Amino acid sequence: MRHFLLITAAVTASLLLSIVAHAGTVALVADRLIDGVSDRAINDAAVVIEGENIVAVGGRDVIPAGSQVIELGDMTLMPGMINAHEHPQLYADDYQNAHLQASSAYKTLRSLAALQSWLLAGWTTVRVMGDGDVYYGNMDLKRAIAEGLFTAPRLTGAAHYISTTGGGGDMHFISPEQGVTPDGLIVDGPQAMIKAVRREVMYGSDWIKLMVTGAFHAVGGDPKNLAMSPEELAAAMAEAGRQGVPVAAHAHATAGINAAIRAGARSIEHGTYLDDESIELMVEHGTFYVPTIYVGDYYAGSDKLLAQAKNDDPYLQYRDEWLRLIGQAHRAGVKVVVGLDLGSTPVPDTGVFAREFAVLVEAGLSEMDAIRAGTRVAAEMLEWDDRLGTLEAGKLADIIAVPGNPLKDISTLERVGFVMIGGQIVRRPGETPSLSGALSKPDGGSPHE
Repeated sequence: MRHFLLITAAVTASLLLSIVAHAGTVALVADRLIDGVSDRAINDAAVVIEGENIVAVGGRDVIPAGSQVIELGDMTLMPGMINAHEHPQLYADDYQNAHLQASSAYKTLRSLAALQSWLLAGWTTVRVMGDGDVYYGNMDLKRAIAEGLFTAPRLTGAAHYISTTGGGGDMHFISPEQGVTPDGLIVDGPQAMIKAVRREVMYGSDWIKLMVTGAFHAVGGDPKNLAMSPEELAAAMAEAGRQGVPVAAHAHATAGINAAIRAGARSIEHGTYLDDESIELMVEHGTFYVPTIYVGDYYAGSDKLLAQAKNDDPYLQYRDEWLRLIGQAHRAGVKVVVGLDLGSTPVPDTGVFAREFAVLVEAGLSEMDAIRAGTRVAAEMLEWDDRLGTLEAGKLADIIAVPGNPLKDISTLERVGFVMIGGQIVRRPGETPSLSGALSKPDGGSPHE
């Protein structure tokens, strides 16, 4: 009899434990929730977190007894935002000159401060698309963050943007007798491309960034020109494939966009002069499209760039047509992704980074689709959608909350009031943001390791 009572007591205790919160269980409750999966917001919703993972999403009935409940009221919970095109070490508007004036160490320290400010603004993941750095400070920072030395957004990406001589990563305003190192990694010919890709991967890059065409913000060169030969592009793509890393192709010119898609680029960056064929090719190949629109709005007519006229003249005349084409691409099934391209240049308010969502809505995406472009679709592009991009049980607890309803006013994304990354709260409404503590490494590491 005594043995039976002991067994009964043990079973009862086990059942009680199954419905009582584990130590440290946190429940976030808000008037609305956008999970990145449903087509509509969920009202009066809760997210339950244990450790660094989400364990339940739903109504208040999913909250275990004993949980620490954080009531956020008239806010909307949603996945942490993903900035899929950024340059944390480009710390000045005149980035090519600034590149010559600071060491790799200084740029890396500045970029850490910038990344932490972006985290407080709701950006929990950042893809680095090359930086003006002779060395690999950004990849060392990626490693330090993954090891838990600093609390900052999760990083992935390419250490450098690989350019040809005279391409978008070269310095056209330096006299030929001056021996300076350009902000881009300058290589010419198929064999040099192969070596450059190998070196990037060796020092930590889990993406390869190719400057397939000229650039708008760099002095010299023409964004409408194709900067890489077919042989160079093919060699770089083939070696990246052998190394198991995806390629992001900087491409403004129509010919460059289409060549990069056919060659197998996973993403097209900017894609300014896309056409109907570009759209068809992106749908056919499953290519992601990161248009980086707002950076043009930010700089237009500002006199901040060394190549100001080069940026303004075509941009101001072409913007409406470009937005029309982006909307057309989205409706055709192209996977559009949010990317900022503003670098770590000091801005009046880090909230301006979220204006990329508003210009996507201007281009024809719904508010929900624009939010997905900076959460779920971006995670799919990174091949991190098994852990990021949606609020679902089993995913990492990278969660933000904004006031009101972004499906009615997308600008609320500029006023993030709550931020959690990996289960760690770094910002609460009405409190001074704090980044004390360290971020634990997510299970599984990089999908490209």
